[in-house]
Amino acid sequence: MNNERIARLLQFIEEDPHDPFNLYCLATEYKDHDPQKALEYYRQLLSDHPDYLPTYYHAAELLIDLEQQDEAGKILQRGIELAARQGDSLALRELQNLQNNLLFD
Repeated sequence: MNNERIARLLQFIEEDPHDPFNLYCLATEYKDHDPQKALEYYRQLLSDHPDYLPTYYHAAELLIDLEQQDEAGKILQRGIELAARQGDSLALRELQNLQNNLLFD
């Protein structure tokens, strides 16, 4: 975890709170060292920026790691629907693969 990078991301969020990319980067920065904090940011993204597709895979993956499969499954389903609506076939495949792993592991 890079504290300097986190401080900079927090500054970016303060300057432009409507840009989901900065929240996404912040969640990613916390993911390995403070998964609960990362999850807070992913949940904020899902709530405040539901059309930001990259969130769904990483939030679900973290929830699976935290053994919260039910919530992960719901997020994956929403992400799959969003990817289909947005016509993003790569994201759709990735989300479906993660969903299949969740269902069959």
